[in-house]
Amino acid sequence: MTVYLREEFQQLWQGKDPFQMVESIEGEVYRELDGRRTLRFELNGKGYFLKLHRGVGWGEIFKNLMQARLPILGAAHERDAIAALTSAGVGTMTMAAFGQRGHNPAKQLSFIITDAIEPSVSLEDLAIEWRKAPPSLTQKRALFDTVCRMTRDMHAAGVNHRDFYICHFLLRDREFTDAPDLAIIDLHRALIHSQLPYRWRLKDLASLYYSAFDVPLTLRDRLRFIRDYSGRPLREELKDQKTLWDQVERKAQSLYAKALRKGIVVQDDAP
Repeated sequence: MTVYLREEFQQLWQGKDPFQMVESIEGEVYRELDGRRTLRFELNGKGYFLKLHRGVGWGEIFKNLMQARLPILGAAHERDAIAALTSAGVGTMTMAAFGQRGHNPAKQLSFIITDAIEPSVSLEDLAIEWRKAPPSLTQKRALFDTVCRMTRDMHAAGVNHRDFYICHFLLRDREFTDAPDLAIIDLHRALIHSQLPYRWRLKDLASLYYSAFDVPLTLRDRLRFIRDYSGRPLREELKDQKTLWDQVERKAQSLYAKALRKGIVVQDDAP
């Protein structure tokens, strides 16, 4: 059994079983899936998010493995990813409590509590606002460059998100000028590697690009991202890594076409 409690939860749960305590927490439920529950709650006027993992069962584990998907077994993925991003200087969530009990991955009970990032707006919602009231070029460039740097540093640290969409970037202060304060959230599927495999780099980059299609992005924006993400002269990067960036483009286009078919995104006449 592993338990970490920050001071406020140490005081609140002193002499009590933290696993029983998290089971009793009530709040606004954001997601309820088999084996996982996400909710927002408040303590002494401060907001927190709880992710409670109750184990998915062997059936779900085997189903994921048969589909060549890595199953989500508990809160440790998110705990480790938060630590890795924090060490790399990448803005992310702040952990307030963590617990894990049991060795059987199908029945393991675990939880993670993070500080709510409030007030904030997701980049997906901000992009929708921008389509009606475009930002200044300075603001757009500052935000774009920060997302690029965070992506580069995340991958350099060996972390891949696996759900890397602009909705998972939260902006703390929408009145920013040259230094937007961004945090990457929803890290429960994240993986950490000594060196990031090609397939996971491709997945993250294509997912990020697809989710930003409706910002919209110009050709200059896309080329700027490639140059700054790689840290190399653009001509050299496009020559040496042509396969990667061609595959990013194709995969992103495929994701967008699929989203259109499913009605997840709807094209309009936005500029």
